[in-house]
Amino acid sequence: MKKVAVFGNTGGGKSTLSRKLSEMTNLPLYVLDKIQYKHGGVAVPYEEFKQNHAEIINKYEWVIDGFGSLETVWLTLGKADTLVYIDLPLPVHFWRVTKRFITGFFVPPKGWPENSPLWKSSLQSYNNLWLCHQRLTPRYRDYVLEAEKTKKVYHLKSTKDIKEFFESIA
Repeated sequence: MKKVAVFGNTGGGKSTLSRKLSEMTNLPLYVLDKIQYKHGGVAVPYEEFKQNHAEIINKYEWVIDGFGSLETVWLTLGKADTLVYIDLPLPVHFWRVTKRFITGFFVPPKGWPENSPLWKSSLQSYNNLWLCHQRLTPRYRDYVLEAEKTKKVYHLKSTKDIKEFFESIA
């Protein structure tokens, strides 16, 4: 386990899992939202993001948290030797986005670029939830089934699976 891609729909707990995994394995953590967006949630120019992303995936070891873009997500998954796919039931993702939105009024969400606009980002998360569920989730599921032949794959479908994942790493 040297190059770990943590991916899935928004609100699944990717950032929390990635932080904890990075701490447990001493692998460097790269949060794609922090590379793709600057202070205040302003997007980095796409070509700059792609260049930074390419530099990261070509490093010897990493944990990458997040999606990036339709172009870069497949590059990340291809370079990873370990895939951690968080695939919780859709209502759980919706609840966690809602919970993050509510608590965001009191404490900025961890893993988000500093001073990201809570309202706008949360609305985008709700939109992305449905789009990802319709368009990416089926592709992700097919991908991990095929990737199991050549990579270590953790397809986490419940909070129990997440707990067991950490127990297996420890």
